[in-house]
Amino acid sequence: MNIEAITIREIRMPLVHFFETSFGRTTERRILLVTVHSDGLNGWGECTAGEHPFYNEESIDTAWYVIRGYLGPAVLGKNVDHETVAPMFDRVRGHRMAKAAVESAVWDAEALRRKMPLWKMLGGTRRELSCGVSIGIQDSPAQLLEKIETELAAGYQRIKVKVKPGWDVEILRAIRGRWPEITLSCDANSAYTLNDVEHLKKFDEFKLLMIEQPLWNDDIAAHAILQSKLKTALCLDESILHGRDAAAAAQAKACRILNIKLGRVGGFTEAKKVEAVCREAGIPNWCGGMLESGIGRAHNIAMSTLENFSLPGDVSASKRYWKEDIIEPEVTVSPKGTIAVSDEAGTGYRVREDLIEHFTVRKETIRAGQ
Repeated sequence: MNIEAITIREIRMPLVHFFETSFGRTTERRILLVTVHSDGLNGWGECTAGEHPFYNEESIDTAWYVIRGYLGPAVLGKNVDHETVAPMFDRVRGHRMAKAAVESAVWDAEALRRKMPLWKMLGGTRRELSCGVSIGIQDSPAQLLEKIETELAAGYQRIKVKVKPGWDVEILRAIRGRWPEITLSCDANSAYTLNDVEHLKKFDEFKLLMIEQPLWNDDIAAHAILQSKLKTALCLDESILHGRDAAAAAQAKACRILNIKLGRVGGFTEAKKVEAVCREAGIPNWCGGMLESGIGRAHNIAMSTLENFSLPGDVSASKRYWKEDIIEPEVTVSPKGTIAVSDEAGTGYRVREDLIEHFTVRKETIRAGQ
């Protein structure tokens, strides 16, 4: 299909409740959306970069610059499909979240053109997804326990809480004291070092499904050392940028679970490579979240249908984050904690362009030759 134009825009959406990690607290999301215009069809993608370069080196502003100056021009005026788009970005090093935004928009447009569900085009096999939730650091332990109670009542199958030094062992002990048998995990977002091994060993008493990314974002070897000293499974997140990293982590026995985020690995093409490596190594996957709007959430749903996504992911209901989402229908979770996968063409969700325009604070359309 011929890519005639690309629209990039920034929207701002206030969160229903603040979300805090070891990186800081977020109350409003600045989100970069990409629209690929081709043969009368519009494919939509979302850049999951944050407001600041804290999770990784990208931010919404670096992504705008790279898409506007490099990734957009690389595909404009070209005949592109889902198999050829990713190699067009090879000259640009890094900037995976920016690449994923454009690539996912192309995949969406092609699925619409083929009148095919995106998840089937990806090779997905799951018709129903198990859902967990990620709960940020709260103002008090009591507030955290109240939030967990709400999410369990909603049916979510796995609770993940953010931890950092000073908000970890006693918090986990309080949760386990109230709910001894729930599926529980924690996410440290690189808040610890190997000097904390003895402290991290205390986590073993809480029967956690996993400890996610406790150490440096760029160090697989250190996680291998730590995994050898813990009973609890480690899960890698920020350390895995592509299939080669996944293979290195598997060989080093650096983790027993691996989270795949579409933006972090650069799009569907690389996500499928990571999933294949993990499937071969016997390492289960799940989909991590980045406070996406409904567009990014819809792409996560499609990715989560891949065979090796066997653990509950962070693909939860729209209403957990937004008073009003920018897709119809909004993402909903059943009382048993599952999402049904749609057979409609594309992502299976309609983009609410009127609401997107309302939220838009800047917008630019670029065409071939500009």
